[in-house]
Amino acid sequence: MLDKSKIKEKFSNFFKKINNYKFVLNIPNFLTIIRIILIYPFVVSFLNENYMKSLKFLIFSGLTDFLDGFLARVLNQQTKFGEILDPIADKLTLVSIMICIGTKFRSVFPFMVILIIKEICMLIAGAYLFKRKKKTIKAKWYGKLGTAFFYFSLITIVVIQALWGVRNDFLINLLMFITALLMFHALIRYSIEFVSIVRAKRSKK
Repeated sequence: MLDKSKIKEKFSNFFKKINNYKFVLNIPNFLTIIRIILIYPFVVSFLNENYMKSLKFLIFSGLTDFLDGFLARVLNQQTKFGEILDPIADKLTLVSIMICIGTKFRSVFPFMVILIIKEICMLIAGAYLFKRKKKTIKAKWYGKLGTAFFYFSLITIVVIQALWGVRNDFLINLLMFITALLMFHALIRYSIEFVSIVRAKRSKK
């Protein structure tokens, strides 16, 4: 026999958690979910060498990335759920793109490994802080700069390949090298902030 009181208690706790994290499917969060969904058609198009189609998905994804944060501030719809979902969407998108590039352009594979390690470290750090109910690390200008240059590099590579059928390995490696430097710099800065948050919490105890 099912214990109705326990079932009722579980549902009650579930809805309390939803209320605590303000799970609201507002416009910014909806755009973030769309960004996650766009990963699949981008990957399929890119791997099938339909670069123009993949470029459209990439541009649309980049627009949702910009608009979700912008609208969250303008419409005053910043939620705890959005703070958690947005970086997850960013990491999933970036890692998927990196894998696609590394598969098609083997010369940039070492740079892709660096970028993927950075994203995994950020995801683990965010999960650690969230699990211990500590202050989350919000996106900073150096992180946004690295992400923006990454998108610029990818769009440049895809456009050159799609429109002119040109594969310039020197340009590809240069763009990925600069991207890796920017991402590594962001990782160092975020790591310093992560350590300071953990130490501040311990000092209060």
